[in-house]
Amino acid sequence: MFVVTNRVFVHPDWHEEFENRFQKRSGQIDKQSGFKRMQILKSQSKHAPYVVYTEWQDEAAFNSWVGSDDFKLAHQNPMPEEAFTKKGGLEQHTIIINAEA
Repeated sequence: MFVVTNRVFVHPDWHEEFENRFQKRSGQIDKQSGFKRMQILKSQSKHAPYVVYTEWQDEAAFNSWVGSDDFKLAHQNPMPEEAFTKKGGLEQHTIIINAEA
């Protein structure tokens, strides 16, 4: 399995807009081949970033989505620069150990 996280530092005045944008897109990414799960994590800490967490069957499935029309549609109208307090970061991981209850 392949995991991608994106840390997004959103100005507090823009939290509602940021969350609404994901609500409106909910149900789109799950139509992608190889997609497993998406979670949007909001920190309890005031200055920590949101974390957009996605799981994919493999890296090829993620890369296929990045090259898709749906990805382009999802990213065609970005929030303005003032909505962010600093640059975030995309991280890509391969799961080597998984434990579940």
